[in-house]
Amino acid sequence: MRFINPKIDFAFKKIFGSNESREILISFLNAMLYAGESVIEDLEIIDPYLSAQIFGRKDTYLDVKATINDGRIVIIEMQVLNVPAFGKRVLYNAAKTYALQLNRGDRYYRLRQVIALNITDFEMFPGQSEVISRFAFKETQRLFDYPDSEIELVFIELPKFNKELSELVTLTDKWIYFLKNTSNLETVPETMSTVPEIERAFQIANDTNMNQKELDELQNQEFWIQDQQGAIDLGIQQGIEQGMQQGIEQGIQQGKAALIVRQMMRLVGEISPDIQTRIRELNLEELENLGEAMLDFTSISDLLTWLQEHSV
Repeated sequence: MRFINPKIDFAFKKIFGSNESREILISFLNAMLYAGESVIEDLEIIDPYLSAQIFGRKDTYLDVKATINDGRIVIIEMQVLNVPAFGKRVLYNAAKTYALQLNRGDRYYRLRQVIALNITDFEMFPGQSEVISRFAFKETQRLFDYPDSEIELVFIELPKFNKELSELVTLTDKWIYFLKNTSNLETVPETMSTVPEIERAFQIANDTNMNQKELDELQNQEFWIQDQQGAIDLGIQQGIEQGMQQGIEQGIQQGKAALIVRQMMRLVGEISPDIQTRIRELNLEELENLGEAMLDFTSISDLLTWLQEHSV
């Protein structure tokens, strides 16, 4: 038996954000946000990209979005690569989700709390040992809460979780173990199968339950992440050899640009030198955005349209 990797965007969305995932997501959020207590009794999973388009608005990076029973909104992002400005992206997504609740003329009392749950496959806060960290608005000296502290940021750092199967006690432990280790398992561990929602998550994660199109999509994302990590590692190595921070950033940028050019040629065929130059002139954030967008490209015109709309 083989299981798909929940840390890959496509797999994470299939397990936690599909039409059959409601009970799974309720259990998961209660574990991550409320130490396994049944605080969330019901929720509605919604498409994170259904918000009305706003001219000039930057794209959102979300894997799952849900409205829970008391009206609060939870947005979830699974992030494998430690990309530049990820922390700012988290703040942007949370603030935008909060603001876009209202239409013109709506009263502020209609705003509901937004909880941004971010799962990282890297250490977000080096030097801190806790796996789960929570942030909200507080007074800086006396640390009392802001009266309307309606944006909360929650981080789960998978590398800091090192418990073995025999050490799993809480629902929180089991769900974090599921995220971190499922792709390395061959059977459903007995201690995990005692939780019906986790048992169901394993059923969805079983690759025999996926069609060929889904497996291809999953494989493409896995290859993309591997290529991106390889480009980052190559850039860092080149920068270290140059002995300058500027060299590190330039090496990463050049490595990513060269990788994207090669991938685009595999997708759409030959690319003219001037288009290759335009790609190499993109900054790191633009290259990252193009790397994700290109998974949906079918022709050179898709690339040209993206460059026209997104590049500075």
